Amino acid sequence: MSGAGKKVVDVAFKASKNIDWEGMAKLLVSDEARKEFATLRRAFDEVNTTLSTKFSQEPEPIDWEYYRKGIGSRLVDMYKEAYDSIEIPKYEDTVTPQYLPKFDALLVELKEAEEKSLKESERLEKEIVEVQEMKKKISTMTANEYFEKHPELKKKFDDEIRNDYWGY
Repeated sequence: MSGAGKKVVDVAFKASKNIDWEGMAKLLVSDEARKEFATLRRAFDEVNTTLSTKFSQEPEPIDWEYYRKGIGSRLVDMYKEAYDSIEIPKYEDTVTPQYLPKFDALLVELKEAEEKSLKESERLEKEIVEVQEMKKKISTMTANEYFEKHPELKKKFDDEIRNDYWGY
């Protein structure tokens, strides 16, 4: 296997080992996101399979003696010389340097969005707990107890009563 081909296969193999597909799948909330994620995973697996099968195998060595017997040594030697003179150019990655800054910026943006989402989740969970507590207590709660938790409503009602506004 050529050095560049082996590197590609090694990188793809290591990348597939480091991806937490199940962990990412747990974070998805909509059915559309799950479908897109499944498509992404399927495409990744197909590319990974292609890379591992296509580039992981060494080509079978050519049996030059077999061809010398059937064709003749002069023609085979000419082909062997041409075959041996072939140099496969080394792959130079010119794409990754262009996209690394964009990718890094997206990672920063992703972290910020994750932190914002976690804070919002915490806030919503606290609100859910408060609403559940309120739901349990609402049948036995007095107006004063309710207004202790919601002073802005007490002020609003007091203003309405003071201004003789009864809602009609």
